[in-house]
Amino acid sequence: MKHRIQYFMAVLAMLFCIQASAQTNKWQDIHRVKKGETIFGIARDYGISLQQLIDANPEMKQEGYELKKGDWVFVPFAKAEDVKATALPSAQAAQKAAGTTTKATKPNDGVIRIGVMLPLHNNDGDGRRMVEYYRGMLLALNQLDTEGIKTEVQAWNVPIDADIRTKLLEDGVSRLNVIFGPLYSNMVDPLADYCQRNDIKMVIPFSITGNEVDRNANIFQVYQTPDELNNKSIAAFIERFPNHHPIFINCNDATSDKGVFTSGLRRQLDAKSRSYNLTNLNTPQADFAKAFSPNQPNVIVVNTARSPQLNQVFAKLDSLKQTHPGLAISMFGYTEWLMYQKYDLAQFFKYSVYIPTTFYYNAVSDRTEALEKLYLTAYGEPMDQSALPRFAITGYDHTMFFIRGLKEQGEKFNGLADLSKWKPLQTRLNFKRIGQGGYKNQHFQLVHFKVDQTMESITY
Repeated sequence: MKHRIQYFMAVLAMLFCIQASAQTNKWQDIHRVKKGETIFGIARDYGISLQQLIDANPEMKQEGYELKKGDWVFVPFAKAEDVKATALPSAQAAQKAAGTTTKATKPNDGVIRIGVMLPLHNNDGDGRRMVEYYRGMLLALNQLDTEGIKTEVQAWNVPIDADIRTKLLEDGVSRLNVIFGPLYSNMVDPLADYCQRNDIKMVIPFSITGNEVDRNANIFQVYQTPDELNNKSIAAFIERFPNHHPIFINCNDATSDKGVFTSGLRRQLDAKSRSYNLTNLNTPQADFAKAFSPNQPNVIVVNTARSPQLNQVFAKLDSLKQTHPGLAISMFGYTEWLMYQKYDLAQFFKYSVYIPTTFYYNAVSDRTEALEKLYLTAYGEPMDQSALPRFAITGYDHTMFFIRGLKEQGEKFNGLADLSKWKPLQTRLNFKRIGQGGYKNQHFQLVHFKVDQTMESITY
């Protein structure tokens, strides 16, 4: 593999010191400074000009800068390639600028060439999250390398104000097999058009607006819209609880956006002539109890995903169970509830909670713990504990899924879970073609916390 994990630890560390719009990690080398070395000597040894080396390492331009033993220095490629690029005949140069050049012939050497076009910087939350995602990708590529799956990766820092079209002019881009990115919706169209012209698979890993996937057969869109997930949640509820008595609890949360789900579910229940009860978190306990069926199992739906209101519901139910111990109660929740399981796990088991989601982070899984330890060892810091799903594990799963799929199926790989031969740690993928366009992730599951203190994942 072209870029080893140790190699990229240095790259990512130094990315934080570089102006976001000026750099990619496409370097001749990352040089560790030895005792007695000078900037001039390093430039001479690598056959580049002193100015090229300084331009690649902006901190060298700061007043009082001193090169020290142990420093890492970016070493760019010599400018010969750039000279050749500018020497194109004018018609060919115009074609290249317009993105209409002839498709590049991809090397037939068994190497899978990967591009990453995401914000890789330390300027804001987007950049830090994408750096963690990218680190997870690198851990996956290192593992694939040990299995004999050869890859090369090129990564570009593409912040929110970048013109992604400039990245597409660089040498080697047209020979890529797959590109992960972009993060921002306004960059989707130019990158998608380029990928379509050059037979490059394009993985859009996070939320976007627009429907380019409906038209472009090269796109694999992981993100599913809230409406799509609401519809799947409603269908799963109807299928899972045909004989339960539904109870909707108003939690008086004026900030909640879950009314779209609850109103949609009630419409479906009405259409099927299914009876249900409405109650309120502030309803007196005696009246609250009347909403529950003593003869049927009950399933509760609340209209908020916020933790304070959820804890009030649990307290209300605990009181109810004391006076009515025979009531059978389940709860149908929201993906956000996964963030609370560290504190509410006992309640999740007690009330047989079902959570609709496209992922599941299992902190006590041996495989999860092993990857988290590997991440800590490789990068000297843990994954962001406030993020769910974990971005590094998402990058790891995405890379394993697509690169294994491409290795097994080549250009025929269409994102079906059965074709990838990868058991994900956290982020399941299963794509379906949209008409004559690209592919959209269809994976959906219910994570069920069972009263016997075990868990199950029900995949749809």
